[in-house]
Amino acid sequence: MGFFEAPEQAQDIWVHAVSVGELLAAEPIIRELQSRYPEKKITITTMTPTSSALLDKLFGDSVFHVYAPYDFPLFVRAFLKRIRPSFVIIMETELWPNMIHGARALGCPVVLANARLSERSAKGYRRLLPMVSWLFESLQLVLCQHQPDAQRFATLGISAEKIGVTGSVKFDIDVDSSVAESGARLRENVPDDTTIWIAASTHEGEDAKVLSVHRQLKQHFPSLTLILVPRHPERFESAYDQASEAGFQTSRFSSSPLIGAKDDVYVLDAMGQLMRFYAASDLVFIGGSLAEVGGHNPIEPGALGKAMLIGPHYFNFQMICQEFMDSGALQTVADENELFEALRSLIECPDIARAKGEKAYAVVE
Repeated sequence: MGFFEAPEQAQDIWVHAVSVGELLAAEPIIRELQSRYPEKKITITTMTPTSSALLDKLFGDSVFHVYAPYDFPLFVRAFLKRIRPSFVIIMETELWPNMIHGARALGCPVVLANARLSERSAKGYRRLLPMVSWLFESLQLVLCQHQPDAQRFATLGISAEKIGVTGSVKFDIDVDSSVAESGARLRENVPDDTTIWIAASTHEGEDAKVLSVHRQLKQHFPSLTLILVPRHPERFESAYDQASEAGFQTSRFSSSPLIGAKDDVYVLDAMGQLMRFYAASDLVFIGGSLAEVGGHNPIEPGALGKAMLIGPHYFNFQMICQEFMDSGALQTVADENELFEALRSLIECPDIARAKGEKAYAVVE
């Protein structure tokens, strides 16, 4: 809420990264800041236990971490009084009025980094512009992922000299060779002729659709294995139960760290493991896209050279997805019926799947 044990020294830079996605995007920025300005103290705020756990894994005690205050003036003032920043970086789209107002009142420049703005959000802001124009005027700099994002921010009254296009920092990904080796170990008990597909970062309502698709596919490919990865930890148990109750031979990471030879479904019920399981998979479906959530980041599986599928709702990563689509690496499916047909085609034609994976890798490189 803004009340916590204050760090001994003033924190030069405050980076606000709400969730896991924003934190992963912030990682290269934070590491560059640490490299260029080792004397600067950095505070990172998050809002979820999963992002907090990831932060500890990524940075340990090299940064000061605290949960973000509620966006009420009292809490924000208390927070700012304790960390005393001189510069604020907000990741992507987290425009919190009191946070921005409080920072600017202290004379702190506020930068929106890796900024993205969908047309839907831009229209909403434009309707409220008489009330929120001050919010956009308070931003010192808006560093956008793509030119359409920049154009939308410009329609909100932000002057051109404050807007830049840097590309998505999520493309700044360095995949260690150990990831591929780890992926191979995960499937060392699985026969070589078994195809593994992964449904990554699924949301409420998607698991049932994915399991239905998997059941249809198993009629054609009996040895096929699905890795099911719910986006949020509170849904781990539900995903496991759904798969088990559907009659699949089901195991999970927490009790079986390797994929079993007879597993129909393997539930990844842990955070921070997704890259390894991407590496263990032959085909990737990106969740949050059959449900109207907006999709998730295709760059990580792309960097591992995987053929990818995504549903119709990928508006949170519109431009990034378009780059992969234009290269032929990412295929959209309208619903679970199209997902079934697309997966069946790729399983039947592994050479096409490999070619798509090579195209995905080329986009990231």
